[in-house]
Amino acid sequence: GRFCKATNEELVKLNNSLDVDRRLFAEDIEGSCAYAKALFEQGIYSKSELDRTLKGLQQVLEEWKCGKITFQESDEDVHTVNERRLTELVGDIGGKLHTGRSRNDQVATDMRLWLKKAIRELQCLLLDLLGSIVQRSKEKINVLMPGYTHLQRAQAVRFSHWLLSYGFMLLNDFERFQDLLKRVDSMPLGSGAIAGNPLGVNRHNLARNLSFSSVIPNSMTAVGDRDFITEFTFVTSMCGIHLSRLAEDLIIYSTREFGFITISEEFSTGSSLMPQKRNPDSLELIRGISGQIFGNHAGFMMSLKGLPSTYNKDLQSDKISMFSAFDNLSLALKVTHGVVQTLEVNDEKCKEALSYETLATDLAYYLVRKGIPFRVAHHASGEVVAIAEKENTSIRDVSLAKLKIINPAFDQDVLNIWNFENSVEQYSSFGGTSKKSVEAQISSLEEFIGKQ
Repeated sequence: GRFCKATNEELVKLNNSLDVDRRLFAEDIEGSCAYAKALFEQGIYSKSELDRTLKGLQQVLEEWKCGKITFQESDEDVHTVNERRLTELVGDIGGKLHTGRSRNDQVATDMRLWLKKAIRELQCLLLDLLGSIVQRSKEKINVLMPGYTHLQRAQAVRFSHWLLSYGFMLLNDFERFQDLLKRVDSMPLGSGAIAGNPLGVNRHNLARNLSFSSVIPNSMTAVGDRDFITEFTFVTSMCGIHLSRLAEDLIIYSTREFGFITISEEFSTGSSLMPQKRNPDSLELIRGISGQIFGNHAGFMMSLKGLPSTYNKDLQSDKISMFSAFDNLSLALKVTHGVVQTLEVNDEKCKEALSYETLATDLAYYLVRKGIPFRVAHHASGEVVAIAEKENTSIRDVSLAKLKIINPAFDQDVLNIWNFENSVEQYSSFGGTSKKSVEAQISSLEEFIGKQ
């Protein structure tokens, strides 16, 4: 009734969000059913009107689920579709449903309802991936390989120790989602446009009916706050980083130059030109999709940074960011789970890559156990490495006589350190790479999974 002129056609296209927010149809109807009951409690609906409204909303829901819902040019979003269709079914009483309610608090409620389910789904996918990491770690606990820093061979470690390092990163992601749920699980409905609800609607009853654990205590915060979306895109970004780093390691380890693992054929592709190629496209796509998740997070934060308080139309992009983050991460988690579950670990290749230079630190520890200060021992070990490089040989082959010149504490028992199994077993402290320590890490993850 306020406007005399028709809305510009291009603005109509820009304003229309139905292609995106139609995914909220079930949550929108869930919120409407709860709100209709709240209006009944305040005398806005009679009992018969409430029953007809709830029955009509249930029919709209079934039409969505069966793909029978129809759209009109005037439907700019999922809310207008549902209200129009409800009114077609129940008549003018359909127009009562929006009494005291704004699309501002309506859409904020829809998104929170949807996001609670989405977070739990992502957590289930994380648990699946953690389960496969635990299983492969059990299977390959006796496989030793070089651990790397700066992509240079560093120290001997267990393959399982390396794989479990990603397990604990993903466990942190699970817990971040769990912590985020506390802030998502707060209800905005009943806040109206910004000032609140003038009809005495009991928001705490509404929250209980919609299974929210709390009510947002300020109506302006309720309609204008999108921190929960920003935090969601951040947590998905963190998880994406971990998946991307795991993918990068697996890509490197699957090359002929390393050969530690072989990606199964179902997660590999060939080349249109080179018949010999077996490309780890699954992992490269995960690495790429993670970049999209990060960009999505940064882009949405830029949309928020200059906004004045409460609701502004810029916020319409919130659903694009939310859905994109969920879709990309859920797909990446599923594919990563499949890759880890089916990859082949080439035990001998891992063993062959172990070089005695990775025991240079053990040489220093040998002297430390003889009472030599670590910095002196570290320098002495470095001298041994320098001699080996100069003589183009292994540090293991540097003679005892030369070792004694470097430091007289070297003795015949130095030969005992040239054993990779002994090397990893010395790291028996909590979190280390000894077999007992790795078994404890596996048990810790198993216990965590079992509690969820």
